[in-house]
Amino acid sequence: MSSAVAAQHQQDVSIRDTVVRYRTVNVDKVRIFYREAGAEDSPALLLLHGFPTASHMFRDLIPRLADRFRLVAPDLPGFGQSDMPSLDSFQYTFDNLAQVIDRFTEIVSLSRYALYIFDYGAPVGLRIALKHPERVTAIISQNGNAYEEGMSPGWNSLREYWKKPTKEGRDALRSAFTPETTLYQYVQGVKDASRISPDGPALDNFYLARPGSHEVQLDLFLDYASNVALYPNFQNYFRRHKPPLLAIWGRNDPYFLPAGAHAFKRDIPDAQVHLLDTGHFALETHGAEIATAIALFEPLRQLVEGVLW
Repeated sequence: MSSAVAAQHQQDVSIRDTVVRYRTVNVDKVRIFYREAGAEDSPALLLLHGFPTASHMFRDLIPRLADRFRLVAPDLPGFGQSDMPSLDSFQYTFDNLAQVIDRFTEIVSLSRYALYIFDYGAPVGLRIALKHPERVTAIISQNGNAYEEGMSPGWNSLREYWKKPTKEGRDALRSAFTPETTLYQYVQGVKDASRISPDGPALDNFYLARPGSHEVQLDLFLDYASNVALYPNFQNYFRRHKPPLLAIWGRNDPYFLPAGAHAFKRDIPDAQVHLLDTGHFALETHGAEIATAIALFEPLRQLVEGVLW
């Protein structure tokens, strides 16, 4: 094969592998929507979103990495395009979200994968890692917290609700579902708000406005206390299994502080920590930088090279 033909072939492969496909699968009677790109024999990267968003938060990251990874980004139950079962038929806890996503990985044939955890995706993904440490090749934590010191004072009102979960306290938290609050999560700590696409907040607000959505999210707000209670378990997993970990963090996040990123090194001394001058939704402003950091992360780069060569 001539060098020109080989170059064209490589280009064709890259174009093919960056095509994103949109699929659904039934997971124990819950329809889960997911985005997927990349060759099936490439190292897998499972992308787990947070509140109040869905897999569309990865819309720009996936094409940037699909030439070297198989990327799979599901919408959690109750989020995005996935089913939102009624409260009578599904208990919205992080244990149950993790159980569905764990089963999802088996259905879509993800036997080994790196985890990209963000916000709610952190307690979901880390629960799966606790259960199946042998399946996790690496962890990329983008503002995905696992330490008390990573929680800002912005959590104080929710902590009070965990102590005394009254109806009045529950109703007071409904302000979290306004368009103004959604926008705050995107722009707080961002120097140039013109870099924030309006598509993300608009989709988030659309999903939040669906009938029943607020009650689903309020149940998860209450159950978030279970995540904090599991922090010692997550940290023990880090110490015992030492998964390769890249913490790439918006340093101006109003919810999860840089101390939470640095804390990983206490349990995984070889963890890499990169702080970006942005906020909570770091992918909105620094998607290219995050993609580059993932591509250059040595443990993942070695997996990629093992497949390509």
